[in-house]
Amino acid sequence: MGSDKGKAPGPGSSAVSEKVRTRLEELDDLEEGSQRELLNLSQQDYANRIEELNQSLKEAWASDQKVKALKIVIQSCLFIGRLVYDRIWTMCSDPRPLPDSFTVEDVNDTAKETCLNWFFKIASIRELLPRLYVEAAILKCNRFLNKTGIQETLTRLTAMIRGIGDPLVAAYARAYLCRIGMEVAPHLKDSLNCNFFDLLGTFQQISGESVRNQLVQQRVEVPEYLTLYSPAISWILQCIAYRAPEPLLTEMMERCKKLGNNALLLNSVMRAFRPEFVAARATDFIAMIKECDEAGFPKHLLFGSLGRSLACADPPESERLTILNEAWKVITKVRSPQDYVNCAEIWVEFTCRNFTKREVNTVLADIIKHMTPDRAFEDAYPQLQSVIRKILTYFHDFSVLFSMERFLPFLDMFQKDSVRVEVCRSIMEVFIKHQVEFTRDPVILNAMLHICKTMHDSVSFGRDFEQQLSFCVEARATFCNLEPVLVQLIHMVNQLAMETRRVMRGSHSRKTASFVRACAAYSYITIPSLSSIFSRLSLYLLSGQVALANQCLSQADAFLKAAVSILPEVPRSISVEGKLRSSESFLLDFISNFLATLLVVPDHPEHGVLYLVRGLLNMVQDYTWEDNSDAKVRVYISALPLLAAMSQETYLYSIPKVDSNETLYGGDPKFLSELNKLCDTLIGQILDHLKALGRDENTRRQGALAFSLFAVLLAHGDLRNNKLSQLAINLWNLSHKHGYCETRISVRTLDYIKHQAQQPDMAHLSDTIQRLALQSRT
Repeated sequence: MGSDKGKAPGPGSSAVSEKVRTRLEELDDLEEGSQRELLNLSQQDYANRIEELNQSLKEAWASDQKVKALKIVIQSCLFIGRLVYDRIWTMCSDPRPLPDSFTVEDVNDTAKETCLNWFFKIASIRELLPRLYVEAAILKCNRFLNKTGIQETLTRLTAMIRGIGDPLVAAYARAYLCRIGMEVAPHLKDSLNCNFFDLLGTFQQISGESVRNQLVQQRVEVPEYLTLYSPAISWILQCIAYRAPEPLLTEMMERCKKLGNNALLLNSVMRAFRPEFVAARATDFIAMIKECDEAGFPKHLLFGSLGRSLACADPPESERLTILNEAWKVITKVRSPQDYVNCAEIWVEFTCRNFTKREVNTVLADIIKHMTPDRAFEDAYPQLQSVIRKILTYFHDFSVLFSMERFLPFLDMFQKDSVRVEVCRSIMEVFIKHQVEFTRDPVILNAMLHICKTMHDSVSFGRDFEQQLSFCVEARATFCNLEPVLVQLIHMVNQLAMETRRVMRGSHSRKTASFVRACAAYSYITIPSLSSIFSRLSLYLLSGQVALANQCLSQADAFLKAAVSILPEVPRSISVEGKLRSSESFLLDFISNFLATLLVVPDHPEHGVLYLVRGLLNMVQDYTWEDNSDAKVRVYISALPLLAAMSQETYLYSIPKVDSNETLYGGDPKFLSELNKLCDTLIGQILDHLKALGRDENTRRQGALAFSLFAVLLAHGDLRNNKLSQLAINLWNLSHKHGYCETRISVRTLDYIKHQAQQPDMAHLSDTIQRLALQSRT
């Protein structure tokens, strides 16, 4: 391990730092006349030093300090090749630039002399490794000297590497030379092959006594040491396998067989060779894996590499089941849960590509068995998610997928909320994409219900409201064909807006005001996609109320106008539990709720007085009600209390920070006049209907409606008005005329009026009660 000049490095110098793939043996500091060892530097120290050398080289070259640059080259050859080549190229550009396809004859003498000088200086480097690496780095410069220089130099440098005593150092030197060779002369494959065959000749040295002794001294385990070879070997094999003819690959494979028990090399071969080549010989590779010693390189890693190839290319059909059985015999015996799942996840794709649900179900059962103890699945969510993705890639028939006994138990291992939601969403996306027909399959329905419930129960973003809204946006796109889900999403977004209002205590900032408007926009865009007219009506009204509560007046107007506009679409009958029922009761309940909301909705400055009230009543007027229906008149009766409430100086209820019409109009006479005119119109319509019922001898309906209108006038009308008072008396008489009004209700109504007559400013009711009592007796 010393720094003796002219000697190859010793066999133990390779394991200085974990995962170090390349290293420098010595740094020759000519300015200070001393050598510095890097053996005690960490991996990060190596990286920092290389970056320092890189910067120093650029500065030295820019300042024309070529000698200093050469010193740095010896320390870090990877930076020099391009700089030297560009320098000589520039020297050949006078009087005209050198073409890319130049020959030696195109190079001037000055450039040739400079190029030779570089090679002479490199030849004077006493240490083997720096000399080899630097000459390899400027290998391309041989083009300036002679036609065959690159090929001759590759052959010579390949032979030089045989003098390196450390097999790991030699492996990376060969990898570097192959890298340079592929870049400079990719057509010269002989040197690549020679490097590989030389590499094969050193494998006995890896397990030799000298290396083992050094590993013991440095406390490095054999498996860890062997993994350091993998990148170098894989690179060499990839260079050779690139566009290589099949006979050459077969020859290389046969040579690997002759070595025997070399798992490291076999693993690199399976990773580097074309998947089609490996798949066609999968049985041979399995036989070679069986012969490998488990101690140095675990077999499950070898099967993992084989599985990657088989996931891309299929082996002969007659061999597939045997291959799967042989692989799984090894995989299922892996004790480490992480090692097990890493390998199992690879082979799931091969199983899905080539077998039925039976084999896939067996694999899932084995994974559950290995990953459940000690909750090992918690450290393997990425691999388990990959298993789900691969299954969904190959199984689109959900009746088959959900009939696997172990599929849903497999999903139960995803117990982290965010991961569980992501997995369920992946399943739903595939379901929506491929389940194009309606299904009544109870297996599918129950499984999808389980998945949807899992998603519903797992959605929680805490106080991150924007993230929750983003989730709802994604969910809307994912579940666009599931109407109950869309309805739930709209409710979630409305709740989100109200939660934001609660957190801000009703006083929105610019940011939260923008956010609640975004929530309103979400609902406004989503509601029209619902097929159920009743769902649309309810959600338009609810969303309008939420928007109003958050001071989003224009959004509230848009929701309420949309609700009014679709009223004509309400069918006269609906199906309830398979039977057609009248929709009137729903419609009347909806309109009552709507009217109650309109009290606090301020008029739009551009749409005139009571434009929403008038719009609603116009729709009610034009709606095609059932024959012999009193629904329209009942709506008119329900509207009168609203108009009466709007005429008050102070409204019965209000929304904080929202100015209702009481503030906008402030008891303006014109506004009150409009209210009175509308009341007169509605009462006129009601009385006309009562007369029509009398003509048709529908006295029971007539009495009920008359009493309803009487109750409204009593509660909301000013009976000091003689005309209105007389109308109330007439309605009372009409409701009792045919004896259909219940005595109990009449008595309670009279008692109420008597009580009210005792209140201040209500003495006028005394005369009313006398006249009503007289009628009741007669």
